[in-house]
Amino acid sequence: MLTLFHHPMLAACRFVRLAFGEYGEELVLIEEKPWARRKEFLAMNPAATLPVLLAEGDVPIVGASVIAEYLDETRGVLKRERRLFAEDPMDRAEIRRLADWFLSKTESEVTRHLVRERVLKPMMPTGQGGGSPDSAAIRAARANIRQHMKYTNWLTGTRNWLAGSRITYADLAAAATLSVLDYLGEIDWTEYPLARDWYSRVKSRPSFRPLLGDRVRGLTPVSHYADLDF
Repeated sequence: MLTLFHHPMLAACRFVRLAFGEYGEELVLIEEKPWARRKEFLAMNPAATLPVLLAEGDVPIVGASVIAEYLDETRGVLKRERRLFAEDPMDRAEIRRLADWFLSKTESEVTRHLVRERVLKPMMPTGQGGGSPDSAAIRAARANIRQHMKYTNWLTGTRNWLAGSRITYADLAAAATLSVLDYLGEIDWTEYPLARDWYSRVKSRPSFRPLLGDRVRGLTPVSHYADLDF
């Protein structure tokens, strides 16, 4: 069985879990605190970043996009209409663009800062980056949410799924990212009804159920977090 080193509040880790769930693949989950720089973890990934997948032969595969490519090459090509990539090169390019938008751009402008300040800092020792939340970083991240949600709302209003006619890695990347923000109560869904309807469809899928059960000690999710219809 495959093993995933992850943290439940990191969007990239959630993305990988969703992808494996869509293919019906079980994962052994090991929660990792990358700031602790555990010796055994550094031996697998000297960069101390998540996620890390221990694949066949216990070979470490590092990073969400790399894991997604590995998953497609080893499982996805056999799934036909359930494949999370597209056959057409231009369609694959759009899927990659949107996945990168959410896992890189939204992450760097919004998610990373809110997760670090609201979730990780309280559990990190002072010598490893812990301490009081930076209110300026939180304000800046919150100021950026609106633009990302407006773009998501536009995408969901012009396409059945984010990258076309069926669910792909693009939807999973977006849903993984927004699920973190939703857990924290950072999204006013009433302002983005099309995005809300799309997100409700994604989180109603069986692959999403484990994420809806995630909890962080000392931080209760917003009341509608696990409700499929909000």
